[in-house]
Amino acid sequence: MLRLTWVQPEDLIGHELRQAKQDGRQPQAIAARWRAAGGPEAPLRAGASPEPASRYRRQLAEDLLDELADLPSRLADKEPTDLEKIKALCPNWPPPHPAGSRIRPAAGSRAAGAAPAPEKGGGIPAPGCASPTRPAPAEARLEAAWLGRAVGCLLGKPVEKLPLDAIRQLAESTGNWPLNTYFTARGVPAELLTQHPWNRRSANTSLAENIDGMPEDDDLNYPLLNLLLLQRHGRTFTTTDVATLWLDELPAGRTFTAERIAYRNLLTGLEPPHTARHRNPFREWIGALIRADVHGWTNPGDPAAAAAQAHRDATLTHTANGVYAAMFTAAAIAQAATGTSDIHTALRTGLAVVPPASRLAQAVTHAIRLARAHDDFDMVVDELHATHAQAHHWVHAVPNTALIAAALTHANGDFTGSICRAVSGGWDTDSNGATAGSIAGLLAGTPGALPDRWTTPLKNRLSTTIGDFNGTGFDTLAHLTHALTPLEAPRP
Repeated sequence: MLRLTWVQPEDLIGHELRQAKQDGRQPQAIAARWRAAGGPEAPLRAGASPEPASRYRRQLAEDLLDELADLPSRLADKEPTDLEKIKALCPNWPPPHPAGSRIRPAAGSRAAGAAPAPEKGGGIPAPGCASPTRPAPAEARLEAAWLGRAVGCLLGKPVEKLPLDAIRQLAESTGNWPLNTYFTARGVPAELLTQHPWNRRSANTSLAENIDGMPEDDDLNYPLLNLLLLQRHGRTFTTTDVATLWLDELPAGRTFTAERIAYRNLLTGLEPPHTARHRNPFREWIGALIRADVHGWTNPGDPAAAAAQAHRDATLTHTANGVYAAMFTAAAIAQAATGTSDIHTALRTGLAVVPPASRLAQAVTHAIRLARAHDDFDMVVDELHATHAQAHHWVHAVPNTALIAAALTHANGDFTGSICRAVSGGWDTDSNGATAGSIAGLLAGTPGALPDRWTTPLKNRLSTTIGDFNGTGFDTLAHLTHALTPLEAPRP
């Protein structure tokens, strides 16, 4: 029997039982039926269990998935997915951006107050006086964001799926703790690598001694897809437009978790937003968050518009907190993209588009509070893991978004500090590094503000199977992104 990851019902049921507990349903009776039939728990790391299921158990899993979907949730009113209901719960929802208030500056210029962040210690310079025109980010700022996303992703790739203690031991064994540069296998004791091997798909392209340009990764594929989305459909794209683009441009084998389920659902004839709900236990995981950057980059100073675009994108695959994570990220990036805000303002702006009673808002608020309270970031990470690790899969949006916010807060938006803290905190290391790097890169302002040890190995070259982007440089991607930012006439 073919063992496919992230789609087999006997592997989905364990994840859905956990999801049901998290979102306020009562799955105990259904869980007892599954266990009585010998059903296993969800796979811990990979997307498929090692042994094939019997026909009976597979059919039972399908039936129970449908029964779980029909259970009522006590959190439904606090955690809606509909955008208007989300807005109604957000008392500080950002106002719409005034028409005609954004002007794209000349290439190479820097928006007000956007001096590059120092690498260590000094934090982000205080923002200057906001320009009444709130200019769109220059190409240099967008290039720094693209590079930051790639660097953070690359830093996290070798240790993706590894437990927290393994990440710490591997870095310490080479004198790279606290984390300050790319991981290396040089000098790591053989017995430690036997106990904690690098991510098998990534080590050959992401360890320091092996880096030769930016290798393909879904954390970069999705921003590329969203460039195509905006080029083809503009800012008024629909969720169906997202679905059609995926079927045209995204190989099915490059999807994972919620995206793979939604892709399968599309091929069976289901339409959005039902694609996000049907037998999809990953609908609150991190996949929508990693697609949010372009929505923020192309809406500088307009976090409400960025969040709305991220919502239309996310609801193809996600619900509730999975959608909020994307909206939070897009809004925070839109605020950071102006060059007039520090990281703390950007994160507050992100929280303004998330229902305050939701699990995501509570987790992010808690993480920011921890980051402000502790000088030692390891203490922050340990507390986050104690709070979330037992209840959540390592790819779930709630703990990962909290970790990203904690890393950015603790580092005060500094580029190296932000990506290293995000990756050193474990869980979805490459995705967390990518998002932290995108935001910190925006705040840094120019590619030259990012340390050479991070950017030089990328060789201004990206590998991908998306569209015609293979081999494209980050400067070109910045130019294409800049062309998608609003260009409006100034007020008289």
